[in-house]
Amino acid sequence: MINIVDYGIGNIKAFLNLFGRLGISAKRACTGDELKGSTHLVLPGVGHFDRAMGSLNKSGMKKQLEELVLESKIPILGVCVGMQMLSNGSDEGSIDGLGWVPGRVRAFEKNPHSNCLSLPHMGWNTLSIRKPGLILS
Repeated sequence: MINIVDYGIGNIKAFLNLFGRLGISAKRACTGDELKGSTHLVLPGVGHFDRAMGSLNKSGMKKQLEELVLESKIPILGVCVGMQMLSNGSDEGSIDGLGWVPGRVRAFEKNPHSNCLSLPHMGWNTLSIRKPGLILS
């Protein structure tokens, strides 16, 4: 069973809708007990790193997640801030991350040639393929 970790932050309904449209069984898990029996996990997140980590720490699910991911080797997909939370920490905050992926999430440095782009940059852009390859052709 794919469990989407609901620790109070994230677009849980969007994931449930997506999996439903694809005919894939998934459910929301709001407690450590609801995480039991997971075959896969999705850790979504929206917003600020410290707020997300603080919410996960308060949720009571962190210990169960650690057992599933680190001991039982259940695959986990972190999305947006959920992906950042898998690291040791982030330039965006001061709270420690989960530390499952070694390293620290670094902030993008401002490029003096792209002052018109806000960070984070989320939008559609034009792509010019300079060298066709396996992915881009």
